[in-house]
Amino acid sequence: MKTMKSGIILILLLLMLQPINAKVTLPAIVSSNMVLQRNATVKLWGWADVKESVSVQCSWLSAPVNVKANKDGVWEVEVETTNSKEPQTIIINNEIRLSNVLFGEVWLCSGQSNMQQPLNGYTGQPTLGSLEAIAKSNNPDIRIFSVLKNSSKTPLKDLEKFEGWEQANPDNIGEFSAVAYFYGKQLYEILDVPIGLIESSWGGSKIQSWMSTDALKGIEEFDIDTIDNKRRVNHKPTLLYNAMINPLIRYTLKGVLWYQGESNREDPKKYVDLFPAMVKDWRFKWGLGEFPFYYVQIAPYYYKNREAFETVENTAYLREAQLKCLELIPNSKMAVTMDIGEEGCIHPARKKEVADRLLYCALNNTYGYPSVDCTGPYYKRHEIKDGGIYLEFSGAENGIYIPEGLNGFYIAGADKVFYPATAKMYKRKLVFVKSDQVENPVAVRYCWQNWIKGTLFDTNMLPAPSFRTDNWDDAVKAKLE
Repeated sequence: MKTMKSGIILILLLLMLQPINAKVTLPAIVSSNMVLQRNATVKLWGWADVKESVSVQCSWLSAPVNVKANKDGVWEVEVETTNSKEPQTIIINNEIRLSNVLFGEVWLCSGQSNMQQPLNGYTGQPTLGSLEAIAKSNNPDIRIFSVLKNSSKTPLKDLEKFEGWEQANPDNIGEFSAVAYFYGKQLYEILDVPIGLIESSWGGSKIQSWMSTDALKGIEEFDIDTIDNKRRVNHKPTLLYNAMINPLIRYTLKGVLWYQGESNREDPKKYVDLFPAMVKDWRFKWGLGEFPFYYVQIAPYYYKNREAFETVENTAYLREAQLKCLELIPNSKMAVTMDIGEEGCIHPARKKEVADRLLYCALNNTYGYPSVDCTGPYYKRHEIKDGGIYLEFSGAENGIYIPEGLNGFYIAGADKVFYPATAKMYKRKLVFVKSDQVENPVAVRYCWQNWIKGTLFDTNMLPAPSFRTDNWDDAVKAKLE
């Protein structure tokens, strides 16, 4: 009897020691209603017991894909998607069923408050065209996913705060990013394929917050253990990347839209190092090659001093830094907003025009529409002649256009004192700049202030960015009007 009891106890103990099959789990981004990048190799992943077998059955594949979880309990499979527009189903271990999955174009939309700004706008700060956009937003082929604000000192494996994949409709689209939605809606209408928009942004955030520890090495030194992650976390290095980007990096994208820079305006020189490093790191971690990266140059705004020429207070230097990054970031384009800023509001209402210009970048550079212009006049070279300076531009194949007269030009001699200048179009391709107060001019600046409205365009009404022909960073003065 005693032997039988001992045997029963032993069997129970052995059963207790046997591993219990843990339920297979998925990351938040992999769920019903998601959009997978079409005609691509995409990853599906999740977690299970170590070495547990996982079977992934996709409705568009003839056979299931089998894999085992690794030593960390992570499993991952790669599957090929097609160009089908039919809703698909994914079944995992006969336990998890993902339905209404579409193949389409997937874009990550990130940055600070101007990317975050919803169609409903902010308090007292509208988004133009929002009512019509919301009223017409019911579209099962446009899917949105919102990563909500969160921070972490360590890279998270999954999102902790989010609103999952949803079909766009008037009930949910009003609080979604206006730039992202306007971009996605027009891309859908042109390509006639489903669109997936993932929005992960935080108002007032510095670019350092969106960068991994690896990306910041050699640029900015910090000790993660000493960082206060309870106050102004959107200014602290890596905290937003860890919580709001790292959990997404297995998800296959077509490209990224980026609208950020205002919070880095006080150190434009460092931004030239930070921004390309961030893009390079994101691309490396996603492992998708040099995917398209399209970004918005910050718009003019009053800030503390609209007439500043100084390096620290003048956001023209940050706009210049963003312009320089075009040469440093492969497969990138920049949407210029010199004409659509607002003096008294850092969140311009004309978000659709921002989205339009990002769309033109994507159509021209990614989707095979080379005839869709995406670049306005960019300063190319100058010639000192006839008592003034002639300016030549690239990106204006059909010449330049001046709808209401040229303003915002300043000219200086060797003394580095800038005076307001008259500017006129010459032969429809050049601009001639002159001032009676500068007898021997050597340098020109255009829209080199915090708040100013751009007046120089190409014939497709794409604006020129602010620019300067000099490289003077110190001892510059200006006799402003």
